[in-house]
Amino acid sequence: MKYSKATNYALHTMLFLVAATPNKPVGVQQLAERQEVSPTYLSKILTKLVKAGMIESASGANGGYRLKRNWEDISFLDIIHAIEGTASLFDCSLDHGPECPIQHVVLSAEKKMEEHLRNQTMSELAQKMKIVL
Repeated sequence: MKYSKATNYALHTMLFLVAATPNKPVGVQQLAERQEVSPTYLSKILTKLVKAGMIESASGANGGYRLKRNWEDISFLDIIHAIEGTASLFDCSLDHGPECPIQHVVLSAEKKMEEHLRNQTMSELAQKMKIVL
């Protein structure tokens, strides 16, 4: 199981915003430089996080991106779903109905993983870390 690079950048960006600047806008250039990624590419990721209602963009000289909703509630799963979508990682390609024993095992594991990711919030992780601007 592998998540995209976009998810990796989104998780790191959100952790930085939660830990370092929950209320202060940060420019896309600064966010991109921290992760050594193109600002254009990161902007596309940030747009998905804006659409998911996690961050907002502020224009102007002191503009950038900042957290929008209560950051204590933002979980790893929220961020992953914003980037990857909510589709299952596994879909049985054989035509033997919803009783596929293979699919039951995989979906059960996926459900446990999602529960773990839902219970891990960015704020809990940020409290464990010290991020220097």
